[in-house]
Amino acid sequence: MLRHLSIRDFVIVAALDLEFDSGFTVFSGETGAGKSILIDALALALGARAEASVVRTGESRADITAEFETHALVDQWLDEQALGAADEGQHGGTVMLRRVVDANGRSRAFINGTAATLAQLREVGEMLVDIHGQHAHQLLMRPDAQRELFDTHAGLSEMAASVTRAWRTWRDKAQAVEHAQTRDRELQLERERLAWQLTELDKLAPQPGEWEEVNTEHRRLSHSANLIDGVQGALGALSESDDAMITHLGSVVSKVRDLAEIDPALNDVLAALEPAEIQLQEAAHSLSHYAQKLELDPERLAQVEKRLDALHSAARKFRLQPETLPDEHEARRKQLATLDAAADLDGLRAAEAQAKEVFVAEAKKLSKARAKAGKALGEAVTTGMQELSMKGGSFEVALVALPEGGAHGLEQIEFRVAGHAGVPLRPLAKVASGGELARISLALAVIASAASPTPTLIFDEVDTGIGGGVAEVVGRLLHQLGEVRQVLCVTHLPQVAARGDHHFQVAKTGNGKGGTLSSVTSLDKASRIEEVARMLGGLEITATTRKHAKEMLAA
Repeated sequence: MLRHLSIRDFVIVAALDLEFDSGFTVFSGETGAGKSILIDALALALGARAEASVVRTGESRADITAEFETHALVDQWLDEQALGAADEGQHGGTVMLRRVVDANGRSRAFINGTAATLAQLREVGEMLVDIHGQHAHQLLMRPDAQRELFDTHAGLSEMAASVTRAWRTWRDKAQAVEHAQTRDRELQLERERLAWQLTELDKLAPQPGEWEEVNTEHRRLSHSANLIDGVQGALGALSESDDAMITHLGSVVSKVRDLAEIDPALNDVLAALEPAEIQLQEAAHSLSHYAQKLELDPERLAQVEKRLDALHSAARKFRLQPETLPDEHEARRKQLATLDAAADLDGLRAAEAQAKEVFVAEAKKLSKARAKAGKALGEAVTTGMQELSMKGGSFEVALVALPEGGAHGLEQIEFRVAGHAGVPLRPLAKVASGGELARISLALAVIASAASPTPTLIFDEVDTGIGGGVAEVVGRLLHQLGEVRQVLCVTHLPQVAARGDHHFQVAKTGNGKGGTLSSVTSLDKASRIEEVARMLGGLEITATTRKHAKEMLAA
């Protein structure tokens, strides 16, 4: 549950620190005092979208921190994300969620003091808090909102997501068939072109690195005569002629060696000459070995020239660089295989049929689960309607079959309602009045929340549009919900506020500079009487309204 909320420079809140407890907590105050701003600040800490306008005028940034007690699922998630619990006290571990938004609209997120992504903030936030906004009843007019609320309440969100994935796979396969049929002639021409090119390249069979190797061999063979003459000349000069360099150098080394025995000062000269003699001998040996392999080979030269010409001609024909022929050969082989697969209409149709079978099987399982959950939700909301002054009214979750199915299954979810006995069930969006819609939305919210594992539930003016005896029922329902969950409720109804275990008053004051600030006060018994009396009677509080407020709180 939510333990602590710290807000700095958010909209009209300068600095605020609130401690929370279990049970049912209410927030009340004049219109515009900033009651919903508190919920907006908490939503920001839970990963909601941030804008620069949330930063209080004249300040550089807004800073919101929320501290929650964890539960098993959150502890497991924190461990998986390496974002361990912030504290292990007598109430168990806690998690700190922080959001900082600067005046330029840039934001940063932190979990237990470690930088985190907004996706991580939202993911852990969904396990901690469930917020029901003041416009929830308006969303019920939309079919997609009805489906999402129903699937979430029934615990079918993951199954529905699996159906959506299966449907998309089926549609992709179906589009592949349609594409192949439309482009059949075009694909056939492209395939013929690639097949011809591949036949030519298969005959040529270019190998990786071959172009460089053939060029090197061609240069060597075409200059064989020059190489033979040059190598023989070098060998003669080094070791085979009468005045060979090695012979002359050997004589010089021998003389200097004898002289060094007379005067050791010549040893440095000797040390320089002896390696030179050895290097000349090694060079002569290498040249001799090379010369043994050299020969004039006109036949091999003709073969190499023919191969060189074939590679060059193919490169020119396909408008490529010769050295890229092996890579292009393989690329065209893969392109042809892809086209062959695309042209395999029977194979594509078989894949489409298989994908459709998977979708239908998944969707049927979802339909069966929806039918069971729909009956239970219909009965529960119908019961709630009787308590909310809609005697004889009934509610139904209808599964309207779709001929081909869709991304969300084989049916469309439609909420149907009968406002009182004796009238047929009709779509909610067409028959419910504003007050009825508000009451049905509230019944759905309370029922869905009771089934949810989320420990903290927030209701932001969901009681808009109701009053009188219905308001008393709403207060009782939320108080009962507070016995098993932590419930926070922003309300303008005294009947609801009087049911709270804890009561905060939100007020708007001047900041002395012509601006406005919002403040929050925790009310004691006496101040609660004054606040409930204000909610009953407006600005002028009389002895009668105080008496009535005492009676409501005593009840």
